[in-house]
Amino acid sequence: MSTTLESVSEQRTVGAASALSEALDRVGDRWTLLIVEALLDGPRRFGDLLDAIPGLAPNILTRRLRDLERDALLVTRPYSMRPPRFVYELSDGGRELAGALRLLADWGARQSDAAEPLRHADCGTPLEPRWHCPLCEVTLDDSEPDETRSI
Repeated sequence: MSTTLESVSEQRTVGAASALSEALDRVGDRWTLLIVEALLDGPRRFGDLLDAIPGLAPNILTRRLRDLERDALLVTRPYSMRPPRFVYELSDGGRELAGALRLLADWGARQSDAAEPLRHADCGTPLEPRWHCPLCEVTLDDSEPDETRSI
C-alpha cells in the first residue's frame, strides 16, 4: 500500500498532531517551498517572485504569500501607496526553513541525473547533511532510523 505525504498529513491531522503534519499544514505544497527558496536571498517584489518561479500563476502567488504571512513566515512591507505595492521578506521563522530546503534539495539531486547537489563554495565538494546530538556528541547516519524519535 502506497501513501503520500499529503495522505499521511490528513490522517494525522484527524488524530494527534505530529511534527511532520504540522510542517506540511504550513508549507506542504510545491509553490510555497519555491517561494521560500526565492526569498532566502533577501526581499523581493511580487513581479520578481513571478520571474524567479517559472509556471507560478499570479493568483496562486497571491494566495501563497497571504498564507505565509498569516503563518508568520513572511513579512510584507509597502514600498508604494499609490498604487499599493509591497516587498516580501522571510521572517526569522521563514529563514529557519533554509535547512529543510537544503535537505530536500540534496534528496532531489540524489534522485535525478539533471539536478546538481549543493556544493561547498570554497572547494566545490558536494555537501552531506548530518544529524548531530550536541549532548552525546554523536553524529547519526541516515541508515539508523531507530536512533531518532519525536518527543
